[in-house]
Amino acid sequence: MMMISNLNDKLDLMFPDAKCELEYNKDYELLIATVLSAQCTDKRVNSCTKVLFSKYKDLDSLSKANKRDIENIIRSCGSYNNTSGYILEIANKLLNECDGKVPNDREYLERLPGVGRKTTNVVLSNLFDVPTIAVDTHVERVSKRLRLAYKNDDVLKVEKKLMKKIPKDKWSRSHHQLVLFG
Repeated sequence: MMMISNLNDKLDLMFPDAKCELEYNKDYELLIATVLSAQCTDKRVNSCTKVLFSKYKDLDSLSKANKRDIENIIRSCGSYNNTSGYILEIANKLLNECDGKVPNDREYLERLPGVGRKTTNVVLSNLFDVPTIAVDTHVERVSKRLRLAYKNDDVLKVEKKLMKKIPKDKWSRSHHQLVLFG
């Protein structure tokens, strides 16, 4: 436990103001930005979502958007063909099933197209202050290099190991710090 305590202290010194780097103003914007972030950097996602959310100012207009138009806007994020469909389906599901609000419901979120555990953890942590550790490429790589997880561990095993080693009240902050460190 000493190593983790020391690690948390060092991360606090290096990244005292660590927070989500995705830019959003509405709950669904964070969800969609996080889906897009699976393929590229937060900086690239922010440049695409700035255009996307200025053109489609609410969930209703986004749900009625032309798929090709969304593809053109998010093309530089990668996997734009599938992801544009995910965005439309997410917008429609949130409108029709959740009164246009992103729910604080892990099972529901993980059933949305293009949404997995990492995206759900990011959303739950940032929108609802649920303590989570979202294991993305950076967190996985850093955890393995620091020997907090084994080389062959999958992301779920890495997440569970980090949850055992890091105090629960530091999970969300540590996630952001490990992303920046990575």
